[in-house]
Amino acid sequence: MSELELRKIPLILVTPHTRAEVEPFRRKIGHGHPFIVENGGGIFFPDGYFNVRIPGAVRNSRYLCIAQGKPYPEVCEALDDIAQECGVGVAGFHHMSLREIADNSGLRPRDAEQVRSREFEELFYFTSADEAGIARFVEAARLQGYTARQGGAFWHFSHGCDPARAVRNLTELFREATRTKLRSVGIGVDADDLVWLRATDQAIMLPGGRVNPEELKSNHAKNIITGNASGPAGWSEVISDIIS
Repeated sequence: MSELELRKIPLILVTPHTRAEVEPFRRKIGHGHPFIVENGGGIFFPDGYFNVRIPGAVRNSRYLCIAQGKPYPEVCEALDDIAQECGVGVAGFHHMSLREIADNSGLRPRDAEQVRSREFEELFYFTSADEAGIARFVEAARLQGYTARQGGAFWHFSHGCDPARAVRNLTELFREATRTKLRSVGIGVDADDLVWLRATDQAIMLPGGRVNPEELKSNHAKNIITGNASGPAGWSEVISDIIS
């Protein structure tokens, strides 16, 4: 990371986590670059990062933010309305106390509070629904412009959250601000990263993550190569190879 800073190469974090979850990590590593949260729901820029106008950006705390996703309260209201229309039961984080979120997710109460500080995307699970009911819900959400997808222990519900679009938009902003034809490089660790890795000029998937090898052989992933090592060592190796 020190070599990236020395060469003035920006490191962009792309994560499904909330801003509240990401900020402690950013402080720990001294991260001063833009970051993308909640599966592309929002792109956050530190104050004064660019000398160019950022189209669509609004003030959000000490950042400027491009909100690609609908605001969280609207998303939660839509989740409840669609569930009622489809006759299925759902439990979203906005229905739960911190203790309930911690119990359902296995997180500590302090971490559960950071997870609950959502701005764009709701996490939920079905409390009463058969397969037909779930299919009805997913289709009704789609018809209203919402996305409902299963991811691990919880379902994700959002409108406009798209990490690939966020990566493309941010890349174009960098090119405009620096007036260079810079090359974007993405490094991922699991299947969820495939969505936005395809939006970069060069993509590397580190081994050892939650990804089906067959997915890497598909036409959609044909430009993604696999790294030699996993974890921090693999990340450092890839970065060293790219900048050398």
